[in-house]
Amino acid sequence: MKKINEKFNKWLNGESSPDIGAYEVNHKPVSLERKERYIAKTEEIKVQARAEANARKDVAFAHFGKIYTVVSVLACLSLLAVLLYTISFLPEVGAPGNPANNEVPERYIEKGLEETGAVNIVAGMILDYRAFDTFGESCVLFIASGCVFIMLKIGENDEEKKRRLREIERDHRFEPRKDTILRNITRVLFPMIMIFGIYVVLNGHISPGGGFSGGAIMGAGLILYLSAFGYQETHKIINEKRVKWITFVSLTFYCLAKSYSFFTGANHLESGIPKGTPGAILSSGLILPLNICVGLIVACTMYAFYSLFRKGSV
Repeated sequence: MKKINEKFNKWLNGESSPDIGAYEVNHKPVSLERKERYIAKTEEIKVQARAEANARKDVAFAHFGKIYTVVSVLACLSLLAVLLYTISFLPEVGAPGNPANNEVPERYIEKGLEETGAVNIVAGMILDYRAFDTFGESCVLFIASGCVFIMLKIGENDEEKKRRLREIERDHRFEPRKDTILRNITRVLFPMIMIFGIYVVLNGHISPGGGFSGGAIMGAGLILYLSAFGYQETHKIINEKRVKWITFVSLTFYCLAKSYSFFTGANHLESGIPKGTPGAILSSGLILPLNICVGLIVACTMYAFYSLFRKGSV
């Protein structure tokens, strides 16, 4: 029994094997130099393997690039051929039977001022006759900015979020905040740009302009201000929360207002919305407030896109 215990203890301690018997256990430590040579050799093998893998990828991408170029050229030529073939069937400019001379544009021109109250025929068309199309375009802008925001946030862990917030706080590292010329010029131009954008929006129903063009002007003004003064100062004017609320309120008002207008019109009911005197600021029924909504959406979307692509935050 004692021998069995001794053999069992030797086996547990690694001094012998039940099948082979006793063997010498080498506890000689490995030298530091040998360890370093082993690590260096391992790293060399890894580097060589990565280099070979990258070389194979480069060759594959080179072949794919050639195929992609050929396919792209063929696709463009095919599309060009289809478009040219289609154009050959279009009627001559000014022909009486042209689709441009049918009853739809005739109605816009002859009855537009009476039915919409807008001197600007284009504004009456896109914000009255085809207001739901414009609502869809505004929703596309909102969805596009939302998708960009979501894609930039996917996979962001806590460390990346902290790093992004630190970058936003230290935006002077990326922005020309010490550029005296840019800041002084922006102080002069920014109010003028914003006032002109508001003017274009508010006069969109009585002169060329409207929500899209005026909103683009205001969005450009916000981008200029951000480029000159950075996030900290710009957030006093507009930030992520305000962008979301402005867009949400504008889209909601647009949807409810035109739903009511179309419901009453489809049922031959009076909407009760006065069209006012054509040519006056307070005229054209819902076109003026809808222009304001579209302008706000476009301005916020332009600023949001610029801010999101630059630093991943509004």
